Amino acid sequence: MTPLPAEIKPRPRIPEWLRLKLPTSNTFSQTRALLDGLRLHTVCESAKCPNHWECWSKGTATFMIAGDRCTRACGFCAVSTAKPLALEIDEPQRVAEATRRMKLKHVVITAVARDDLDDGGAEHFRRTIEEVRALNPGIVIEVLTPDFLDKDSAIDMVLAAEPNIFNHNLETVRRLTPEVRFRATYDRSLSVLSKVKSRRGEQIYTKSGMMLGLGEREEEVIEAMEDLRAARCDILTLGQYLQPSLKHLPVVEYVHPDKFAEFGAHAQAMGFVHVASGPMVRSSYHADEFQGELRV
Repeated sequence: MTPLPAEIKPRPRIPEWLRLKLPTSNTFSQTRALLDGLRLHTVCESAKCPNHWECWSKGTATFMIAGDRCTRACGFCAVSTAKPLALEIDEPQRVAEATRRMKLKHVVITAVARDDLDDGGAEHFRRTIEEVRALNPGIVIEVLTPDFLDKDSAIDMVLAAEPNIFNHNLETVRRLTPEVRFRATYDRSLSVLSKVKSRRGEQIYTKSGMMLGLGEREEEVIEAMEDLRAARCDILTLGQYLQPSLKHLPVVEYVHPDKFAEFGAHAQAMGFVHVASGPMVRSSYHADEFQGELRV
């Protein structure tokens, strides 16, 4: 067999623990029909989440507001990068209606990065949170936001609507951030999380997540978790990076479930109040399993 040239590295083979069986359920088609009927985007589809078959089959979804065109071109993300369209004024009401029809008790609302807007889409977040809560009293609202360029006014705008959980993902370790995240910085993300906690303290939970398998070293993952705790981050998710297409960053390593368990145990010992660590974990996957928000 002719050896591969030194500059060409074979793609690692997908291990057995990442091979999924697609669920079959009438609920899946019902969820799709509901979302299509209300003209709503989900990160499940736009980001090609591997869990979306399972989630939709259980009647849950993560709503993605402010359109499906992102102003950033991160090396890991499948969401389209293009000039965004104008915000849809009635989108907050449509998201609220979807949560009502789906009878959700815990909803996750995320958005594309909108660097074209002065507030980064913060007011649109605020309006969506308020509409969802008005139509669904008692629902737990989790937001997964972009960094808003660390603008205090934008962060305060979202917090004014009093979400229960404020999630902003660190995504990767410090060394890999310039390659993995377009325009975002490691320290800016930590600053956003720190500001949220300093403004709301025990009245809100902060949350962040990282992808593993991009070439990070073990000590770098530990350092990133320590940095998140220093920013008073409460909840941590760790999951396996999966390459959405050949145009995106390649997978360097498929991290074994045992290693995820080790990282999870280490994070728990650091003081995170809730940790989800495993190959198929995603930032909003099984988000409703965290019951700590009942304390808020």
